[in-house]
Amino acid sequence: MADMRRWLDETVVAHGRLPLLCFLLGFIVGFLLIRLSVRLIRKRVRWWPGNLRAGDVHIHHMVFGVVLVLLSGIGLVTVYNSGVGTVSALASVFGLGAALVLDEFALIYYLRDVYWEEQGRTSVDAVFVALAVTGLLLLGFHPLWLLDVGNIRHDHSPTGRTFLSLFAVVNLMLAAIVIAKGKIWTGLFGMFFIPLLVVGALRLSRPGAPWARWRYAGRPRLMQRAIRRERRYRRPVIRAKIFVQDLIAGKPDAVAHMRVAAEEELARRVVPAPAPPHPIGQSLPRIPGHGRRTGGD
Repeated sequence: MADMRRWLDETVVAHGRLPLLCFLLGFIVGFLLIRLSVRLIRKRVRWWPGNLRAGDVHIHHMVFGVVLVLLSGIGLVTVYNSGVGTVSALASVFGLGAALVLDEFALIYYLRDVYWEEQGRTSVDAVFVALAVTGLLLLGFHPLWLLDVGNIRHDHSPTGRTFLSLFAVVNLMLAAIVIAKGKIWTGLFGMFFIPLLVVGALRLSRPGAPWARWRYAGRPRLMQRAIRRERRYRRPVIRAKIFVQDLIAGKPDAVAHMRVAAEEELARRVVPAPAPPHPIGQSLPRIPGHGRRTGGD
């Protein structure tokens, strides 16, 4: 307990990260409570209140999340100089609202209610991303950690500013390449630990990613190599991810087992990217009879 208190004082409070910690706690509590609620509703537990409706309209908990985020966000902008206690309290409310919104991220993304369908796992992915980013920030990591933006402000030499600016541009370009290769998590964590960006940029693209569409369409051997690699290494990762998702969020209606779900996701995702469209100005193949005048008007 003493070590935890020391870590809290030295790492969180001393560096002004108490509001961030409160946001994270509010986010975790909100996500766990809403998942508990929807699972009880799904099991039709009699003593638990069901879905909230206004007439025939089902009011999703995302609506309450948007309201909480809006109100707490306005409060944070208004009273940000009122003391760390007030800001931390508002940050926890903001985290609670953000959890309610991201728990239905799949509804926003697909524009239909897929909460208990296989596509509903997108919401859990969004929650995991938010938790990972917040956790890294809380531990003191920050994007482009090798680059201190303050150095650009205080370094008045043109050479120093040019070097730091080029360093930032190169890292952002590496992050863009990694994300274009379909490696979202590598690109995300690479912003906090730059060597990951270098590794991700040098390795093969995932076969369904935009990079594969642009670079592998005319190179079938490279595309097949990417597909084999994806199936070999992604299978255990997908199974582990689905196990954690099912443990925390519950199993979708259409997925009976973790192994079956993993194979279905591999079959759906690990496919060659479509070839890019013909560049502007490139002649298209001639269609026989097309453009040739025939008898009559």
